[in-house]
Amino acid sequence: MSAPSLPDLEAWAIFAKVAETGSFARAAAALSLSQATVSKAISRLEARMHTTLLHRTPRGMSLTDSGHAALERASRILEEGEAVEAEVSEQATGLHGRIRVSAPMSFGLSRLAPLLPDFLLAHPQVELDVHFNDQYVDLVGERFDVAVRIARLADSSMRARRLYTVPILLVGTPAYFNRHGRPRHPSELADHMALHYSNARSMGWRFRHPTHGDYTQTMRARLYANNDEGLMPALLAGLGVAMQPVFTIWPHLQSGALEVVLADWEMEPPALYIVTPPGRRRPARVQAFIDHLVERLVREPWAQEGERLNATD
Repeated sequence: MSAPSLPDLEAWAIFAKVAETGSFARAAAALSLSQATVSKAISRLEARMHTTLLHRTPRGMSLTDSGHAALERASRILEEGEAVEAEVSEQATGLHGRIRVSAPMSFGLSRLAPLLPDFLLAHPQVELDVHFNDQYVDLVGERFDVAVRIARLADSSMRARRLYTVPILLVGTPAYFNRHGRPRHPSELADHMALHYSNARSMGWRFRHPTHGDYTQTMRARLYANNDEGLMPALLAGLGVAMQPVFTIWPHLQSGALEVVLADWEMEPPALYIVTPPGRRRPARVQAFIDHLVERLVREPWAQEGERLNATD
């Protein structure tokens, strides 16, 4: 009895790329192969499996049921092959290649962007492709290597490292509170003017107290903005109160330009996470970037406030 032949791993990787790109020509270009080589690899697989993996038509191609069944494992073959080559190459020649990063707008511009130059200087062959966006992105579908997220992260298939809680504080200027009074209970906010972050799930502000329970207060608003930084000029001008993440207002709290009210009524805080796609070996350059972010972010002065809340959340 003859020994079974080895799997045709190259052909399976080519099949995964054809399915990903939707065409033989695009797969050939992505893999730097001729279209004939790509076509022969698929035909070789189909002959070996005694089944059709792809329907070819003048308008394009589509996966058969057998093709759909094989795609997930074939994609893993391609990803693992790319990862092992990148890892061995990086170990031999130093970190190199592109890292695609997603980060929220305010945090990304104010806290993440200043951390990038040192990493680039330390790794001159690495490229960073950073996307600042307050909307969630599909890490797998858009092929991001890492995301920084400030969220109440639900269970998911993503690999997530939680760093610390990010307190959300109700703040205004001392002059504003001198004119309108300092609220002692969320119900008193009905007499105040709000500056709203419009990407919030609700226009009502939800508070939680350790002894008095939960309370939601809806307020009038003079300004809506889909970015926290967009509220800051009006907030500092004393035109209302706002719920702001601690990192956005930290320098203004230290200078006294803003002050916190209802400090004993907590708005359920999100946390800062480093998120990566599931089931993929991280290339050395991505792991080095994550290590760089973690080492710097835990030293942020406002992180101590998040660590204090970590002990009680």
